[in-house]
Amino acid sequence: MRYGFVLPYGDARTAAELAGLAEEHGWDGFFVWESIWGLDAWAMLAAAAMTTERIRLGTMLTPLPRRKPWDVAGQTSTVDNLSNGRVILAAGLGVAGMERFWLFEDDPGRKVRAEMLDESLEMLQFLWRDEPFEFNGKHFKSKKVDKLDPPAPPPPVQQPRIPTWVVGAWPAPKSMRRAALQDGWLPNVMPDPGEKEGTLTPEKLADGVEWIRREREKHGLGMDGYDIVAEGTTKADDSKAGDEVRKWADAGATWWIDADWSSMEPESVRAAAETRLEAGPPRID
Repeated sequence: MRYGFVLPYGDARTAAELAGLAEEHGWDGFFVWESIWGLDAWAMLAAAAMTTERIRLGTMLTPLPRRKPWDVAGQTSTVDNLSNGRVILAAGLGVAGMERFWLFEDDPGRKVRAEMLDESLEMLQFLWRDEPFEFNGKHFKSKKVDKLDPPAPPPPVQQPRIPTWVVGAWPAPKSMRRAALQDGWLPNVMPDPGEKEGTLTPEKLADGVEWIRREREKHGLGMDGYDIVAEGTTKADDSKAGDEVRKWADAGATWWIDADWSSMEPESVRAAAETRLEAGPPRID
């Protein structure tokens, strides 16, 4: 089990300082929120890369259909090179139904955003190479030219691609297959009849992990290096926090992400983050 921490709100200086604190106290990953019209997540992660040497760095998460894939490729490659290969890209459809996140465009709908997510994930495989390519999708296109001048951004250190975690809604096969064929599953759950929102349990996570295992086998892929991500909130002074995490580890989770989204007020977020990080991750060993 590896342990990550999400900074729900803060500027680049805060990210740089807290990422260093996280590394000092034994955390394995430091993640920041990526907004639509907000603080630049990748500038924050670049700052964090300069104050750390070991810890993994990423977003939680990038609404990939809302971004141009070539912009994301440039940002992620830049930070991956700066950090010597420590970036994780976490991707999903993005928030729907909240006016704050649709100030500048109308929501094209879940189906269209899913199409754009699939095309973006496919296109990134070409964009993370230092060479021209042709791509003809429904939403994104690329012309192939003989020479790129100025050149494309350097490929990321991590090859063949930056590890990419994708949201998969259990038990929706198409959504789950999208996650299964990348490098990690960010679990979401479809609501049961009569529910407005689905609730993730260790039992449902275990079912999803087994489905992913079988699906990857169909494509000649194993589970070595594939990440299963569980997210929750533990308290700094809770001596039994590891007991909560152990349930998810037993269900197949390989990462525990500690995230407290209860506040986005900068001063209180920073104080709470410092307290939680200094206490160290909720280890199960």
